Amino acid sequence: MRHYRIAVIGGDGTGPEVVHEGLKVLAAVARREDFTYETVQYDLGGERYLRTGEVLPDSVLRELGQFKAIYLGAVGHPDVPPGILERGLLLRIRFEFQQYINLRPVKLYPGVETPIKNKGPEDIDFVIIRENTEGLYCGAGGFLHKGTPYEVATQELINTRQGVERCLRYAFEFCRQRNDQKKLTLVLKTNVLTYAHDLWWRVFQELAREYPDIKTDYNHVDACCMWMVKNPEWYDTIVTENMFGDIITDLAAILQGGLGVAAGANINPQGTSMFEPMGGSAPKYTGTGKINPLAAILALKLMLEFLGETRAAQRVEQAVAYVTAHKLKSMAAGQMGYTTSEVGDLVVQALEAQRE
Repeated sequence: MRHYRIAVIGGDGTGPEVVHEGLKVLAAVARREDFTYETVQYDLGGERYLRTGEVLPDSVLRELGQFKAIYLGAVGHPDVPPGILERGLLLRIRFEFQQYINLRPVKLYPGVETPIKNKGPEDIDFVIIRENTEGLYCGAGGFLHKGTPYEVATQELINTRQGVERCLRYAFEFCRQRNDQKKLTLVLKTNVLTYAHDLWWRVFQELAREYPDIKTDYNHVDACCMWMVKNPEWYDTIVTENMFGDIITDLAAILQGGLGVAAGANINPQGTSMFEPMGGSAPKYTGTGKINPLAAILALKLMLEFLGETRAAQRVEQAVAYVTAHKLKSMAAGQMGYTTSEVGDLVVQALEAQRE
């Protein structure tokens, strides 16, 4: 029998609540698809930091490396200064485990509203692949004469041939398997970032010759933001560097109906990977039952795909689509017409009602 070990980090605010609903769905789909799993809960996040001063102890990091998958709720606490948890927990996990792919499906489900006029589910269905361990987020840089009128602050954009090529190759392979459209768009700013992005452009051109079945395209990032809103149906698979990917995925989340349905994966194809909803910890909604758990449930779907449970992932997505089409009034917190727990129950019910 297929068996999986999954590390669970509920995190802060509403994170544990949405993860609870995701695990409820995992139990249901495991029964349907006849696989087993065990979860190990980890107390990481703002509360632990405030209580102990620790963000991610080395011993815990080593333990996490023994799992194929990490299921994360959210990290962010109003009493913890910005950057401590993000860099000490999220970025450290990404970098230490070489989760060099950030995978963000952008899909408008039936019944979900998009702010784009006259666009529907048939128009908004693409994937953004973001390089996840290089670029401006490496943390290279510093200050000179800090706090004086002569202060200098630097932040270095670092790309390596290996890092760029492995991301682009993943994107080509993903695009080839995704559907029959097979269109890959590179998004950069080659007219301004003429060194770092020239490396991306050259490697992209080289790899394109290895994948003659893939149609390739290029957008400057500002043009991509414009066309993503005007004509989202133009896109199939987008690949981009770290910072630009961080920005355009938030724009994409709004196009698909908001952070309540936006899920993402931090992937090392051969190692430990992490799956999470894109919304934050939303501390003002903690314990109110108002937060939308669908993004966490869709993150579970991505985790199942990564583990090779393709049919189980399809079941989860079909159940979510049924719930968005027939049950929920809105994707917004407090406006769904159901509590957080009830939405999880609805997905389970839809999953269990599926025919073989």
